[in-house]
Amino acid sequence: MHVRLLGPVDVVVDGGARPVHGVRRRAVLAALALHGGEVVSTSRLAGAVWGETAPPTAVNTLQSHVSYLRNVLGSKAAILARPPGYVLDLGGDHTDVQLAERLLRQGTQSADPVHGAQHLQAALALWRGRPMADLAGSAWLEEQAERLDLFRVQIKRALFGARLAAGEHVQLIPDLDRMAAGHPLDEHIHAQLMLALYRSGRQADALAVYHRLRHTLDEELGIDPGKALRDLETAILRQDPELDAPTPAAASHLSSPAAASHTGSPAAASHTGSPAAASPEMPIPAQLLAAVPAFAGRDAELARLNAVLPAVAEAGLPAPAVVIVAVSGTAGVGKTALAVHWAHQVADRFPDGQLHVNLRGFDPGGPALEPGEAVGRFLDAFGVPVARIPAGLPAQAALYRSLLAGKRVLVLLDNARDVAQVRPLLPGSPGCLAIVTSRNHLTGLVATEGAYPLTLDLPTAAEARDLLACRLGAARIASDPDAVDDLIAGCARLPLALTIAAAHAATNPSFPLAVFATELSEATRALDPFHGGDLATDVRAVFSWSYRALSTDAAWLFRLLGLHPGPDIAIAAAASLAAIPPERARALLAELTGAHLLSEPVPGRYAFHDLLRAYATEQAHTHDSRDSREAATRRVLDHYLHTAHSAAMLMEPYLDPIALVPPRTGVIVGEPATADDAVCWFTAEHATLLVAVQLAANAGRGTHAWQLAWTLSTFLLRRGLWNDQAMACKTGLDAARRTGDIAGEAHSLHRLALGYARSGRIRDAYPLFRRALRQFGTIGDHVSQAYVHVNLGWLAERQHPADALSHALRAQDLYRAADHRAGQAMVLNEIGYSHALLGHYQQALTYCQRALAAIQELGARSWEEATWDSLGYIHHQLGDHQQAITCYQRSLDLCRERANRYNEAGTLDRLGDVHHSAGELAAAGRVWTHALRIFDEIDHPDGDQVRAKLHASSMAVTAVL
Repeated sequence: MHVRLLGPVDVVVDGGARPVHGVRRRAVLAALALHGGEVVSTSRLAGAVWGETAPPTAVNTLQSHVSYLRNVLGSKAAILARPPGYVLDLGGDHTDVQLAERLLRQGTQSADPVHGAQHLQAALALWRGRPMADLAGSAWLEEQAERLDLFRVQIKRALFGARLAAGEHVQLIPDLDRMAAGHPLDEHIHAQLMLALYRSGRQADALAVYHRLRHTLDEELGIDPGKALRDLETAILRQDPELDAPTPAAASHLSSPAAASHTGSPAAASHTGSPAAASPEMPIPAQLLAAVPAFAGRDAELARLNAVLPAVAEAGLPAPAVVIVAVSGTAGVGKTALAVHWAHQVADRFPDGQLHVNLRGFDPGGPALEPGEAVGRFLDAFGVPVARIPAGLPAQAALYRSLLAGKRVLVLLDNARDVAQVRPLLPGSPGCLAIVTSRNHLTGLVATEGAYPLTLDLPTAAEARDLLACRLGAARIASDPDAVDDLIAGCARLPLALTIAAAHAATNPSFPLAVFATELSEATRALDPFHGGDLATDVRAVFSWSYRALSTDAAWLFRLLGLHPGPDIAIAAAASLAAIPPERARALLAELTGAHLLSEPVPGRYAFHDLLRAYATEQAHTHDSRDSREAATRRVLDHYLHTAHSAAMLMEPYLDPIALVPPRTGVIVGEPATADDAVCWFTAEHATLLVAVQLAANAGRGTHAWQLAWTLSTFLLRRGLWNDQAMACKTGLDAARRTGDIAGEAHSLHRLALGYARSGRIRDAYPLFRRALRQFGTIGDHVSQAYVHVNLGWLAERQHPADALSHALRAQDLYRAADHRAGQAMVLNEIGYSHALLGHYQQALTYCQRALAAIQELGARSWEEATWDSLGYIHHQLGDHQQAITCYQRSLDLCRERANRYNEAGTLDRLGDVHHSAGELAAAGRVWTHALRIFDEIDHPDGDQVRAKLHASSMAVTAVL
């Protein structure tokens, strides 16, 4: 008896198929079967059946469906009630999916490629059509169907690998050709096709496959083939003997995944059936924090964690679903330590990488990490260029999950705030493991995603003793058991406090433990008036004890770090905070790290545990005067403002600088050397900068607030972080208004309007541009007035081209009045494009050619990009299609160089218009499809007009046919 999912859902009993009547009954059966003998909660079943519209009677209805299914299966024991839901218990390979998994395992592990191919062919024969084809409408089940489709592709690739290893290269070519046509971006399939062609004596055809794929990757994604494929091309050109068809003996050797993993040959990477070889060359991230030294206790918790691992299949084999573990517990109880320790223990099961991020869900020093920022870090870890990272969170999450498809990756999401922060970061590929830690229970993650909950309580007294023994030695612990008990009681058994106490005792190995127990007791009594009745305040005594052991300078820096606005801090910022040289700051930070009062999660960046940050802030307000605290805050704001301004000017060298407030004495101003350095600095610091804008505004430093927002704006817009950019500019605008700073108000209005315009909020942008224009006029800032006119002209281009020309001419007058050479060069293009929109093509061509010459002389790449785009439009209107395509291609190259996704999509849209006018409908469709994908990725409404063009083009082709 087993359930079939690889086609319409039904049940096979005694060799005969039994239909399951009713879509919802089939959905319940499929959900139970897909979980492979695991308990499925009633809430998860309700989600699979009804989605988000489950009726109040869902539980009773599920009971009725289960009763029906038991009758179909012929046994009441087939589906057992197990809190919090049900489990399908049929034994053995109780679904065709499990049978296919077993056959894949046998096929890839067989020493004989012919025998392995037979297993793999048997696996493919289980498919009777689209998996669960009769269950359309359930989002979760549709996702599972897509997973099974990918699983089928995985089996096909493994089968092709086995047949290549068996010497069937000639017979394989037609199948591989069809597979490559159906998967035009799959490098592994193309590598197998190249190898089959080469072994069949068709070297030229093999190279033609490579060049075709390279062209497709460039057209569709703007990337080159991976290293493995490039190496294979080189080997084919050299006619490398390692590419020759294996002898029968060699074939048996090469079919072994273990053997394939020990060779660097591109041929071996191509013909093995190992799933690890199926992906293009990408970095394998290893982001786990260092293994926890002297980890002790938690045996019961580790056993529970290990119990979930059978749900993760053996390395290299498919699994029924992603495994998610949700570890919850109070602050300082050791959630991160447990998660990191266990992650290191099981990391070898996830050979495709380990990802880690601190989500800062409860950081008192700043906001929680946005999911989009976390996804961006993961994409960067896999080597995805910044230019290819889409702006919108849904598109970023989709790209992230696509990268993980077919891989085995461990993802550690530490310190999560809530389920909404976690959900976009969960992998979607079966065989992956996600470990989530949080102070909250994340019930929604358990109910909806089927996460395994683990609540971490305080360790037992025995476990606390083991922790101290691991750090101080068993002999020292045994020498004074009463003192150890006092230490444990004074630390409230909280692992964070115990670790700090142990560090203090370890630095004084000759002192009896009774000395430390007495000190802790005295510290506890001194802080009794401040006791708040919870663990956070109970451990204040432990913190104060370690704090008093610091040198005077280290204690001072510790207090000042509590005033820092961001989640972590670099050495230059810490030096500015304390007005000390960077070398001295580095030494003091090392002292704090050695005392476990600070951590260094990334080399050169330092962070607090949030309890310690709260304690440091409390100490600063207790021991340091208000003037001292305000001076430190002013210095660190100066550091961020001046460094951010330098970085912004490197990213946009022709941006007019703003007049900054001079930095105070002792401030370290960073100066990135290149534009890439500037981007890296902003990437590391922008979360802190966003908090710094708010800090400056709250502290009454309006100039710092709006200028920080101004410097940060360029980076945020380039990354497509529309909400962050708007929030920063609004904060800066409010701060400038409170202080009566007209220039600050004008710049903030302009930047806020620019963000609205770039994100498609045209109606919101227009009045802000108008108000900024009036404000700049009030203070006589002609250059900024001209820039606003340029932007107003851009808004007017589509519906009122005459107004666009008027704004461009007004901008030209203002740039001339200010003797602004760069602005005068740039505005020539605006005038030319406005003329083109009015049909004055010869005038337009003259202006844009003059603009191009002047801009190239200045080296302004962003304006050169826009001018090539204008020339493409003009040549299109003049009927010179080839010249238009050339100009648009030059503009696209510059867009991609600068990672300007919005402009790239717009230029692709217009390039598609040229192809369409030239009668090249297929080319137009490809280019418009690429443009639409980008617009959708950055969540921009301009995609609607491209979608309409694609629809109209498709209808026209259908009419012709």
